[in-house]
Amino acid sequence: MYKSLIRPFLFTKPAEKAHYFTFGLIRNLFKVPGVPAIFRSIYNYEHPLLEVECFGLKFKNPVGLAAGFDKDARLYNELSALGFGFIEIGTLTPKGQAGNPQPRLFRLPADQSLINRMGFNNEGVEGAIERLKKKKTNVLIGGNIGKNKVTSNENAGDDYQACFHALHPYVDYFVVNVSSPNTPNLRALQEKEPLKALLSSLQEANSTYDKMKPVLLKIAPDLTTEQLDDIIEIVTETRIDGVIATNTTISREGLKTDHKEVEAIGAGGLSGKAVRDRSTEVIRYLHEKSGGSFPIVGVGGINTGADAIAKLKAGATLVQVYTGFIYEGPAMVSKINKAIVDWKKGV
Repeated sequence: MYKSLIRPFLFTKPAEKAHYFTFGLIRNLFKVPGVPAIFRSIYNYEHPLLEVECFGLKFKNPVGLAAGFDKDARLYNELSALGFGFIEIGTLTPKGQAGNPQPRLFRLPADQSLINRMGFNNEGVEGAIERLKKKKTNVLIGGNIGKNKVTSNENAGDDYQACFHALHPYVDYFVVNVSSPNTPNLRALQEKEPLKALLSSLQEANSTYDKMKPVLLKIAPDLTTEQLDDIIEIVTETRIDGVIATNTTISREGLKTDHKEVEAIGAGGLSGKAVRDRSTEVIRYLHEKSGGSFPIVGVGGINTGADAIAKLKAGATLVQVYTGFIYEGPAMVSKINKAIVDWKKGV
């Protein structure tokens, strides 16, 4: 029904408008008595083989919703009924910001991919916290944090610290986002020394709490082998809890979409099937080179159970979806989980 009726209708609308339309539709649907229970009965699939213990947390299943879908923590209660093992909000910045001018989100249906240059549009961390205080679900929540566009890289640590301290009581783990291509100069923070300093300062802040929260680093798929080696070293030295591989790519190689159409879209990060193989390569490299010394969350081009299993085989402990969720619809989460159970059973 989603692919035959709902998706064709949504795809008649500009991508960002379709996103907000869907948000409103889900929010209103869930106000109807009985609807949340119906969604849970249809879309939740539970099995002991799906349970994962990772960086001190117990996940009911390994399939999460990546950051960017529910930036401001507006819909996580409703989305939890779709069977996710965890939901990541953000990217959040200390102060609200409008992001880049619209249009800034584009579909590439021939590639089952998206290009976005959203630019960390969000209402700011305090607004998200007010909504997190109204949590009605036991789904694990991750907080993806970044810096405001107007904040220089020299002062970026202050923004990450502000978000970290504000969110600490309300999220189960943190993700440090220095890999979005849509905030000027942000990716420069992935360089070895600035990144080590940033993560060390966050770990120092983390240690001041009675209970430290897991801290993960989200990296770009465009890093060189030498940069990936640096990531392994930094993770080891700063003793953060893991890596999310990967964010969107600035590459446009191998697309089926006409190159003139792609050029007309312009700058932005490419996600979806077009980044699937590269993200899996990064996962495999990090896992093998590090000897599996830290958990990896695999994200990038997951549409099917086979896609998710490929990430797990490469060395991921958990996976996340976003673009595939838009193309495949809500049933994809239970389908992926069922495929993982069959794989673990050797079916």
